[in-house]
Amino acid sequence: MEIVRMESLDRARGTQIGLVYELRWELDGSELMVDVGAGWVRHALGDADFFDLQHSAYFNSLPVLRDRLLSSDATVRDYTMRFVTVPQLNSDRTSQRYHPRGDGVVGFSSGEYHADIEFDLDGFVVTYQDYIRRLHP
Repeated sequence: MEIVRMESLDRARGTQIGLVYELRWELDGSELMVDVGAGWVRHALGDADFFDLQHSAYFNSLPVLRDRLLSSDATVRDYTMRFVTVPQLNSDRTSQRYHPRGDGVVGFSSGEYHADIEFDLDGFVVTYQDYIRRLHP
């Protein structure tokens, strides 16, 4: 489960509760701070396009919102992400592809992983195929 408070595309904070961890994060521009109870770990965006925090649907919304991937003229976009694993809090650069399919659905792929993600009209994740489902609007 995750609860997010968004101020802008590059400023937000959230709490994630997993089976074996509770995590807090704060996004502030080109910096992502994450804590699983052992102290805050700082991650720098560097030359990546966006952060992607494992198990967080919020971070999948950022490219969709910034690049208007739900618009009728949206095209396939490739991104370099700063991917942060949970609960280890390691980060690596990864490649991700977002493929607009229409009707609020964007195909997502990274390596061998592929999924369809359904977004609401505001660009936030509603359903992440067989993985995440938003419970409250």
